[in-house]
Amino acid sequence: MAKTYRRLYPQIVDFDNLYESWRKARRGKRYKPAAETKLDEELTALHRELVTETWQPGGYRSFTVHEPKRRKISAAPFRDRVVHHALVRVIEPIYERKFIYDSYANRKGKGTHAALDRCTHFMRRYRYVLQCDVQQFFPAIDHAVLKDTLARTLACPPTLRLCEKIIDSGIGVLADEYVMRWFPGDSLFAVERPRGLPIGNLTSQFWANVYLNSLDQYVKHTLRCEGYVRYVDDFLLFADDKHRLHDWRDAIIDLLGSLRLTLHENRAQPRPVTQGIPFLGFTVYPEHRRLKRSKGIAYRRHLKALYRRYQTGEITREQGRASVMAWLGHVQHGDTWGLRRALFGESSA
Repeated sequence: MAKTYRRLYPQIVDFDNLYESWRKARRGKRYKPAAETKLDEELTALHRELVTETWQPGGYRSFTVHEPKRRKISAAPFRDRVVHHALVRVIEPIYERKFIYDSYANRKGKGTHAALDRCTHFMRRYRYVLQCDVQQFFPAIDHAVLKDTLARTLACPPTLRLCEKIIDSGIGVLADEYVMRWFPGDSLFAVERPRGLPIGNLTSQFWANVYLNSLDQYVKHTLRCEGYVRYVDDFLLFADDKHRLHDWRDAIIDLLGSLRLTLHENRAQPRPVTQGIPFLGFTVYPEHRRLKRSKGIAYRRHLKALYRRYQTGEITREQGRASVMAWLGHVQHGDTWGLRRALFGESSA
């Protein structure tokens, strides 16, 4: 029987935990003075609301981004983000002990570069890859399935009620991003099932890993796939036998159906690793990796805009340099010397 955890809520609402959560929530925010206004009063009020379970989430502010692909981002109010951090600080270590090694998104010590390195490792070891991604992942996350998953581990009623408030606050936020999918046994009322986690919440990023942990466990322990890498809803399975990958694909489609998720089935076809794998902004080969052409074009536009903003005084030299160095730190994980030389030659022309 799976281990459950009780008496978590006092840790979540502890004032010191709320203060540390406030510090995390404000990190990197542009308007720090506003976040610091009347800190003691705000934290005291938030603490009181959480202790008495009268805290209610506020509304989301949504906007659309188009890089790397079109997505609707929904930002919660600052005080709600403090609550999200307070919750995750307590329950994340519990789930970290459950997660597999090869899940790389939104985890300490992991990330995109570690996932790329692991992908390269498996490409050198196996002949074929099955690349999969979930259709409309964040809009499709089913609230009832997520709540049931959390309840199997968190045996603390007030903690579950807090989770449910945050989950329910996302009802309808991504409704216009979801195209209805029907599953065996659905009635006409299935269309009314609450679903969707706002992209932008810390809790959404964390719960994405919780939601797909059953997939990870299934692939590793039931299918016994040793070569497996997952980053959010993009995942790779490696093997030396194409037929095995086809069988695994069918099994994964069934497993995801139990989570009310669907694959992009046309894309999920086994192929030789020597053809390269488009993964996390790069095309990865067994012996090298290249930045995807679309990423180079997008950054060329960004770099020119950054230079114009510097010339007009919108940003400082240090801010511009920090942005460039962050990009360089990412793309240097691929064979991008020629691209970097071309881009920065253009920007100074």
